[in-house]
Amino acid sequence: MILRLSLALLPVMLSAAPAEDCWQHAKSGRRDQALSCFLIATRSNDAWAQAEGFWYLGDFKASNEAFRAAVKSRDKDPEIRVRWGRMFLERGNTSDSADLFNEALALKPAYPPALLGIALTAAESYDRRALDYAAQALKADPNLVEVRELLAALHLEDVNHSKAREEAEAALKLSPSALDAHALLATIEILNDRASLDPASNPPLAKMLAANPVYGHGFARIAHWLVLNRRYSDAIAAYRQALALDPSLDRAKSQLAINLMRIGEDAEARKLLVECYENGLRNAATVNTLRLLDSYPRFRTIKTPRAIIKLHSSEADLLEPYVVRETERAITTYEKKYGLTLPGPVQLEFYPDHEDFAVRTMGMPGLGALGVTFGLAVAMDSPSGRPPGEFHWASTLWHELSHVFALVATNHRVPRWFTEGLAVHEETATNPEWGDRLAPPIVQAMKEKKLLPIATLDRGFIRPAYPQQVIVSYFQAGRICDYIQQRWGWAKLREMLDLFKQVRPTSEVVQTALSMTAEDFDKQFLAWLEKEHATPLAGYDAFMKGLKQLKQDLASKDDAALLKTAAAMEAAYPEYVESGNPYETAADALIRTGDKPKAREWLWKYVRRGGRSPEAIQLLSKLEEEAGNVEKAVEVLERQLWIYPVKDEALHSRLGEMRATLGRWPGAAEEFAAVVAMKPADPAQAHFRLANAYKNTGRLDAAQEHVLLALEAAPGYRPAQKLLLELNSLGDKPQGRQP
Repeated sequence: MILRLSLALLPVMLSAAPAEDCWQHAKSGRRDQALSCFLIATRSNDAWAQAEGFWYLGDFKASNEAFRAAVKSRDKDPEIRVRWGRMFLERGNTSDSADLFNEALALKPAYPPALLGIALTAAESYDRRALDYAAQALKADPNLVEVRELLAALHLEDVNHSKAREEAEAALKLSPSALDAHALLATIEILNDRASLDPASNPPLAKMLAANPVYGHGFARIAHWLVLNRRYSDAIAAYRQALALDPSLDRAKSQLAINLMRIGEDAEARKLLVECYENGLRNAATVNTLRLLDSYPRFRTIKTPRAIIKLHSSEADLLEPYVVRETERAITTYEKKYGLTLPGPVQLEFYPDHEDFAVRTMGMPGLGALGVTFGLAVAMDSPSGRPPGEFHWASTLWHELSHVFALVATNHRVPRWFTEGLAVHEETATNPEWGDRLAPPIVQAMKEKKLLPIATLDRGFIRPAYPQQVIVSYFQAGRICDYIQQRWGWAKLREMLDLFKQVRPTSEVVQTALSMTAEDFDKQFLAWLEKEHATPLAGYDAFMKGLKQLKQDLASKDDAALLKTAAAMEAAYPEYVESGNPYETAADALIRTGDKPKAREWLWKYVRRGGRSPEAIQLLSKLEEEAGNVEKAVEVLERQLWIYPVKDEALHSRLGEMRATLGRWPGAAEEFAAVVAMKPADPAQAHFRLANAYKNTGRLDAAQEHVLLALEAAPGYRPAQKLLLELNSLGDKPQGRQP
């Protein structure tokens, strides 16, 4: 490319802030001039000018070294640190950027560009404090356009379109060429289905391109906001337009790749991520996602008529029957309930490593969720992805598949609070024992009147105002759907889905579907909710005292006092089944005192109220079996299959034996097959028991295969020898109906 500037102009160009004129060329879309200008800057004697030049040219290593030299030579200048921090922030390095912004503030307190940098860093991680930092920056400099643009973006992420529009328009009053303000207004038009990504239909987008015809970053911003609203196909189109205008946007390319993976386009995703890596983008999203793609050959794909299921090969044999059965049961139920046939198979991915799941869904570790849905694709932890008892995988599967139906039914227009509320509602609608229990932070939030109005409930999911607000918002959304179902019936929830498909705000949907204002709904819902949970609300303080007393009773080994404390705790807060719950503690005490029938009563209350401890479930099963109640022993033990069916050979062995005792041979065969899949220490016995179960279901070929495997493992194993003779004697005799 021909240089448009003479070296003689360099002193003039750098007479104000380093490379300021160069960035103005770039902002206006004058790429040739910008490139020439920045090339000259890299040859300057000023380290700061060099840093800006190398930054624009994409040589981030050289830019970093030049910034380091610039700070060393001008160690009292906060502006250099801010610019260095912005370079790091652009590359996704929020740790170093935050350090540099704070150093700038130490040199010059309330320095607006540094406060803006801190706000931008907080916004990257959806930290609620981003709003506070932005407000501080605005107070320090009311004319800082970028602060207005950031506030507009934060309000848009909070689904507050009116406030977002207000801040964007304020930015444009300060600077009619505020590019990100135009991009945000264009996004609002798209989210409300008033316009598309075509500038001819979208005036704010046309104005952005008029100010800078090659402003790809604007389309990347639009794509980001579309992803937050689960409009993945539209987001992919926006990222493609961003890169068509500016191929140097490596972070946009990385995000395009991650979103392509969300719809199953792994080959193109890998190609783009490799390009990003080779261009020097080594942020967590890019590097971790590439590593995850390298692990994909270790997954097995199982296809059913309505699903494509990916399980890690280390646990695929074990989990396949449970996952396939539950997937088909959920899809069948939802097709009828939502009156909808999905347009294609659902892709379900189960990750035994939670961090792999986090990378798959967000591009970096640290995700707290158990599952995420991207239209017809679902990624979730496998049962082994979490500690025993912490995760109910079947409940999570139903939750995520509910999202699939809600997103498809509304063409991805459903607000976050409603699809999450429906999914939480569906968990306990499937089975009252499923779903998360009423946790103490939720009770505390109810007592402190922290629940959000229904019209602004979305805000509790994106950028929480207090540490536990996300789980409180899940609970509230689920209970809202429970309330609507109970008072008006399922048809009203279906009607609300149809209204949300029309991109109507929550307050309008409530008015249309329920014939009341959102404010009246809030009053009536909260009254119902407080009545529903009156016991724990009234007894919460007494329960918290009971928790402390229970520890003291355990320490003093006073079982009589312990049982009295446990009874009081249950009366005060019966839903509490987490660590330190009264149910398991009381059962242990009763076993010590020899009262096993009472212990069984306490443990039954525990499991029926949603307790998930595998140890407690297995203890109750053993107590029922000892009492001669094999049916009940099987019933309780089957709960663990939906919680933690992995890394527990004894679970499947016991369940198989008890089902065999009851003559439930197909179920016994499934559990003995699970034992075989776990590569047991005694393969001969495992294959023999499976062969025997297959024989009793009429599957003679499978029985013969496994009895031979038993004898291969232990040639002298007499039970297997006897069974082989029996199978040979059966020959071609007619057998029972295939299961």
